[in-house]
Amino acid sequence: MAVKPTPEYSEGSIRVLKGLEPVKQRPGMYTRTDNPLHIIQEVLDNAADEALAGHGKKIAVTLHADGSVSVEDDGRGIPFGLHPEEKAPVIELVFTRLHAGGKFDKGKGGAYSFSGGLHGVGVSVTNALGKRLEATSYREGKVAQLAFAGGDVVEPLRTRAAAAGDRKQGTTVRVWPDPKYFESAALPMGELTHLLRSKAVLMPGVTVTLTVEKSKETQTWLYKGGLRDYLMQSLSGDPVIPMFEGEGYAENNDSFAEGEGAAWAVAFTEDGAPVRESYVNLIPTSAGGTHDSGLRDGLFTAVKSFIELHSLLPKGVKLLPEDVFARASYVLSAKVLDPQFQGQIKERLNSRDAVRLVSSFVRPTLELWLNQHVEYGKKLAELAIRAAQTRQRAGQKVEKRKGSGVAVLPGKLTDCESRDLNHNELFLVEGDSAGGSAKMGRDKESQAILPLRGKVLNTWEVERDRLFANTEIHDISVAIGVDPHGPDDSPDLSGLRYGKVCILSDADVDGSHIQVLLLTLFFRHFPKLIDSGNVYVARPPLFRVDIPARGKKAASKAYALDEGELTAILDKCAKEGVAKERCQISRFKGLGEMNAEQLWETTLNPDTRRLLQVRLGTFDNAQTETEITKLMGKGEAAARRELMELHGDSVEVDI
Repeated sequence: MAVKPTPEYSEGSIRVLKGLEPVKQRPGMYTRTDNPLHIIQEVLDNAADEALAGHGKKIAVTLHADGSVSVEDDGRGIPFGLHPEEKAPVIELVFTRLHAGGKFDKGKGGAYSFSGGLHGVGVSVTNALGKRLEATSYREGKVAQLAFAGGDVVEPLRTRAAAAGDRKQGTTVRVWPDPKYFESAALPMGELTHLLRSKAVLMPGVTVTLTVEKSKETQTWLYKGGLRDYLMQSLSGDPVIPMFEGEGYAENNDSFAEGEGAAWAVAFTEDGAPVRESYVNLIPTSAGGTHDSGLRDGLFTAVKSFIELHSLLPKGVKLLPEDVFARASYVLSAKVLDPQFQGQIKERLNSRDAVRLVSSFVRPTLELWLNQHVEYGKKLAELAIRAAQTRQRAGQKVEKRKGSGVAVLPGKLTDCESRDLNHNELFLVEGDSAGGSAKMGRDKESQAILPLRGKVLNTWEVERDRLFANTEIHDISVAIGVDPHGPDDSPDLSGLRYGKVCILSDADVDGSHIQVLLLTLFFRHFPKLIDSGNVYVARPPLFRVDIPARGKKAASKAYALDEGELTAILDKCAKEGVAKERCQISRFKGLGEMNAEQLWETTLNPDTRRLLQVRLGTFDNAQTETEITKLMGKGEAAARRELMELHGDSVEVDI
């Protein structure tokens, strides 16, 4: 069969998407496409940011009979004068330009100190995916109006003097979502009412209303009780102890910006499904994130401290964070100056400092409360200990099912104490010296260490029945608990001893080589572990930067994965008034140079490390096998030479 030639690839083949075209072509990169709720939420979040900044007390949402939705607030109103650089009305830029917004400049002097908006993308996505959008701004005694269709201006900006019946200030946005971009054009009413109710809860004193024109129904939310009342209304079971609530915000703190912190309400129940909601700057984070981790860490540390103080832990019981958290319901509202979210829809917070931020306020508050209410503390301790005993019994049952024919674990394996697959991790560490630091710095409960001596065997062309002739590979297989197998086999994975098998090697070229050798082993002889998402690669930093004290900020340290991150850290220091020359830069020659504390902080701690899950991505198994054969095959020198000639100029050499 003849292969049809592809069209010519030339300079004219490259297309540059302009304006809002990227959103229209790939809407799923910018918003949810199951329904239009998120593009409405982008407008709602802007109104909430005005209230959060102290410039509004009312937010009104109307579902019109013609399918459009309007959001009205009494904030400052979007400016409509000409932008000094773009020479276009600011209100037009906000709705038609990606990465145009008023929330980039955080801190004192900025239009918004704390906001959910990060990169000026949100409401322009709403405009791009709407058949029509009308915007009205009330500001400085004037009313400005303009309209768009499919993201383009169809009714240019017109202004008039405010009449007697007009509002003094605020913004109204009315949008008709375009059904062609969504699986369903209907708004999910349950999600919408929950979202509006939560905004009212998180902003006590702000009135939020929802009006449905067809049914002529109006709902109004105005909360003064805050998180406690909200959580009590959401619980299906009765709390075992009175609800624990509190808040804390940074003042004159070297580590955090003024105003950063959190408010929370936590209830512990014995039955019913736990209720868990978290927010960052009023943005709902449905997938949680580092602020949730901070709450979890603070709760666990405080409860564990109370149990140890009163000697309540039975012999042989090991308490884990999930034991304390198992029956916890909570509402958490964090304020972070410059939050880093995962993706445009902001469903998860990734800011690493948020763990420490939330934990630093939750832990001491709960410790004080528990020691002031010892009887309640003992009830909470009993709940956590019972959960730990149940978990340990389940782990023992699994152990017994393995029978007596289990292979003897390798002597150099430093195993973990837990037998919970969801919690356990095995680190395959390059070198004995790094293995020593890892053993000292690890979490003994859940992290196991297997040091590897030298370069692992290239197993690409090794027959499966000859694999165990190599001691290192034999030890890896026995430690993991799974026998070597092929892509079409159905191996017994019931003996798997770790939920995560993590490759941990130096951040240099030799470390990358060891990574490739181990990835080759797993792809060739343990493919089902990759398919099931059990194989990971740890990414330790290559540089450490010691930053001297500046102003009120104490001396600190930062870690950089590569040269690019190092440059970014030094640039940030320069903006803060610290000359690059004053920053002391250390380059790690290998993991063995890190002490246990550094290795834990940068590479082992689940809250701060960088751990990449190994996936095949866009390649199928056959394509991947072809590429690896070129790289790892013994008789592929010519193919490798061709690869180097094609791509050699783009490779960074580490000498």
